Amino acid sequence: MSCMKRVQREVRELASSKDLAQGGVTVEVVEGNLLHLNGYMRGPADSPYHGACLQVDIQIPENYPFAPPKCKFVTRVWHPNISSQTGVICLDVLKENWAATLTIRTVLLSIQALLTVPEPKDPQDAIVAAQYMKKPELFARTARFWAQHFADSPGSQDKEFQQKVNKLCDMGIDRDSVIAQLSYVDWDLDKAITNMF
Repeated sequence: MSCMKRVQREVRELASSKDLAQGGVTVEVVEGNLLHLNGYMRGPADSPYHGACLQVDIQIPENYPFAPPKCKFVTRVWHPNISSQTGVICLDVLKENWAATLTIRTVLLSIQALLTVPEPKDPQDAIVAAQYMKKPELFARTARFWAQHFADSPGSQDKEFQQKVNKLCDMGIDRDSVIAQLSYVDWDLDKAITNMF
């Protein structure tokens, strides 16, 4: 079966899957190109990303399924296995554990599961992984704040974090940069100011 036929079949199955839709996972073809997909997932209930609307860019190689798709988050996510800057995902099924029997469905469900169970000893983002291992409560608060700001996750935002963000934004710095910088320094306002000025 050619790459295009297989992708076409998988996309059709994904579109008609009621259990995926109920789990908040959907996929769409970008501009009619079967080798470029957008995956969407709802943040899992048992994670700091609960209710977030997350988008994943999926590039299918021409030798698929013998090579894995290249996936990265379009939505910014604070997670040890996801680059907080580029969205690149560190996940074994996207690298050394890929097998031709795996599918786009498997990839999307694996990414969604990774949100619940990070692998901090195999990080994509060392700063986030260090926070996750050394300060798990701060990690959860930060991940939740990012999910609310970047991915429309419901709930009230952390007031302490919001005050620090507002203070730096009042100095003329854009909100996204402020959130990233504060997150990198464990929300230490003085360190963030030193790094930004």
